[in-house]
Amino acid sequence: MVLRIELGPDDLVHSRFAISPLFELDSLLRRLSGFDERLPAAWTTRLRPAYEQLRAQTPLHAVLALISRRGGPAFLAPPPAGMDQKVQDDLQAVRATTLAVARAEIDRCLALSGPPEPAAARVLRDRRVVSLLADALEHAWTELLAPEWPQLRAIAERDVVHRSAALSRAGWAAAIGGLSRVVRWRDGALEVLRFPDQTTTPAGAGLLLVPAVLIWPHVAVFTDNPWPRALIYPARGSGALWEQPHAAPAGLARLLGAGRARVLDALDSPASTSHLGAALALSLGTVGEHLAVLRDAGLVNGTRSGRSVLYARTAIGDALVGAADRP
Repeated sequence: MVLRIELGPDDLVHSRFAISPLFELDSLLRRLSGFDERLPAAWTTRLRPAYEQLRAQTPLHAVLALISRRGGPAFLAPPPAGMDQKVQDDLQAVRATTLAVARAEIDRCLALSGPPEPAAARVLRDRRVVSLLADALEHAWTELLAPEWPQLRAIAERDVVHRSAALSRAGWAAAIGGLSRVVRWRDGALEVLRFPDQTTTPAGAGLLLVPAVLIWPHVAVFTDNPWPRALIYPARGSGALWEQPHAAPAGLARLLGAGRARVLDALDSPASTSHLGAALALSLGTVGEHLAVLRDAGLVNGTRSGRSVLYARTAIGDALVGAADRP
């Protein structure tokens, strides 16, 4: 089974990266409700009480009634517009959904998930269903994911920095390489394995590539109208949330100090101060101090990219980390 998204010259010109806060919320709700892999234990312990309270006191139970292992409602996590996407932008797009589109999505999802409980059914039959579900998502965002969003956004942004560099260096095949084990570039098309056979095209509008953290290790695809064609894939470094905090090689830590060694070791691809702070759970001030020392020692350098400064290891920094990694 292969899904093919055929990309002509105009599509390649107009394809772009974007970030979706609500898709991260969708993935979080899936994990909390048991449809996807479990969350890290610390996340589950922290979020479970608020999640259960939201189910009891808001229409979140109606949102969950539309989720199944085989899909979910596209209009509740619509494709984003770009890299500056905020949750308010996502929620505005949800609230702009017409009742006809929402009804069609609800019917499709209920065909997969089965009849909802009576309380959820009442919400889903209500003519105000779009605003009711949007309000439930807004409450869930505030209570569950807003505190975690800076870290998730930093991971997604760092993925885009990495892939944009690959794109400028070697083209789309290089940028798409490594998105997922089930995604490949072949004969002018992006192919997604293990999806039902289908061929689609953005028809010149371009493809949205959306890195997400909590979707890991899966992918998701938007192929149906009225949505733009989009691929949501696991951002590079997403698996780190499920691992123990990464320690730098012991020899490197003895030489540089544990904090500076962690920062240098983490710069396997360019990153901003905020990216490193989120990835390493360090304050921006602490990261800045470590980077200043590493830069003065000739181990890292910084290059402005838009509104951020991206730091990367120098050849000396790479050699130092490589030597420390060897037995």
